[in-house]
Amino acid sequence: MKEKKLKYSICIDAVFMHEKISFAEAMKKVADLGFEAVEFWSWWDKDIVQIRKCMDKTGLKIAAFCTKFINPGEEFLREEYLKGVRESIAAARRLNCNTLIAQAGWEFDSFSKGITKAKHRESLIETMKRAGELAVSENVNLVIEPLNLLVNHPGYHLSTSEDAFNLVSQIDCPNVKILFDIYHQQITEGNLIRNIIPNIEKIGHFHAAGNPGRGELAEGEIHYPNVLKSIAKCGYKGYIGLEYMTAEDPVPGLERAVRDILV
Repeated sequence: MKEKKLKYSICIDAVFMHEKISFAEAMKKVADLGFEAVEFWSWWDKDIVQIRKCMDKTGLKIAAFCTKFINPGEEFLREEYLKGVRESIAAARRLNCNTLIAQAGWEFDSFSKGITKAKHRESLIETMKRAGELAVSENVNLVIEPLNLLVNHPGYHLSTSEDAFNLVSQIDCPNVKILFDIYHQQITEGNLIRNIIPNIEKIGHFHAAGNPGRGELAEGEIHYPNVLKSIAKCGYKGYIGLEYMTAEDPVPGLERAVRDILV
C-alpha cells in the first residue's frame, strides 16, 4: 500500500464478521493488502498465543481492543471492573498493544437497580480515575467511546462529543482519552470536523464507517477524504480503525478504501 499520512487499522470482528475464515486468515488478508495493524472487540474469547504468532509472521501490530464489558457506572461493580482492566492490560502486554477501548455503560441496566443518571456519572468518573491510574502505571491508554442512541445503542450513557470531552476533562488523566467514532458522531450530531479539530488532544483513537448503514467508507453521506485530511492536518499520530460491516468479500472494499478514500 502506498504510504499514507495517517495510520489505519482494520477491525477484524467487524469487517470480517461474515467471512467464514479464522482470525489468523483474516490477519493475513489484511497484511497482504499492506495495512500495518488490526484491532478487535473482545480478547477473552480469542487465542492470544495464536494472534501473537500471526503478528510475528505478518508484521502486523494490534492497534486496540476492548476491556471487559462491565458497567463502570455501577459503584458496586467497580472492583470487578478494575479487575477486568488489569486482565485486559495483561493481554495488551502480550500483544504489544497500547490502547484499550472502554465503554461508559448502559443506563437502562443502572435504572433498573435504582441508579440515576447523575449517580451513574459520578461512579463512572471515579471508576475511570482509578482505571486511569492503572493505565499510567502500565503505560497504556484507555479510550472511552461515545455511541449513538438514535440507531444502535439506546440506553447508553454517553453520546455527544461535548459530553465526552467534558468527561475526560473531569477524569483528568493523561492516559484516559476519547475514542471518536465518526459513524456514531455523525448520527448523534454531525459537525464532525468542527468537533474534532479543537479537541484532537483529547482523542486517542478513531473509528470509521459509512452512514447510514455502517457500511464501507465510500457509502453514505460522510465525505471521508475531507474528514481524514482535516485529522491529518492536526498532526494526529494515532490509528484510524476501519470498523464497518459488509456482507461481501471484504478485500475489494478495503482495496477501494486504499485507492479512493484513505489519505
